Parts: sequence; C-alpha cells; structure tokens
Amino acid sequence: MKNTKLRVAWIVPNIFIYLMFIGALIFMTINAKEIQEIGMASLWIFNLFVLFVGSILGSLRIRNWIKKGKM
Repeated sequence: MKNTKLRVAWIVPNIFIYLMFIGALIFMTINAKEIQEIGMASLWIFNLFVLFVGSILGSLRIRNWIKKGKM
C-alpha cells in the first residue's frame, strides 16, 4: 500500500457518489408517479445516469491508479 491517505481521499467521495445514486434511485422509484405528473422524469433519469456513470468512471480511475502504483 503506497499512500493510504491519498486512497481514502479518493475512495470516500466515490462512495458518496454511489450513495447519492442509490438514494436518488430509491427516491425516484417511490415518487415515480408524482415525478411524471410534473414532467420531471427525464431530468431525474438524466441525473441518475450522470451519477451512475460518474461513480463507475471514478471507480475505474481509482483501480487503474492503484494497479499502476500511483496510489
């Protein structure tokens, strides 16, 4: 393990992005009918997509850095 503090500094925010994705997904699932009624479903789906892609790309970047020995 090279630099534990650096790993934590990158991994903790990535975990929070996963938690935001899960929370938004649960919120949207529970309130889907109301979200559709006010016409905001496409915005919520876009937000979910951005959070999902951001979390996946962040995880891949961190894994790549660890494999290359940068972290």
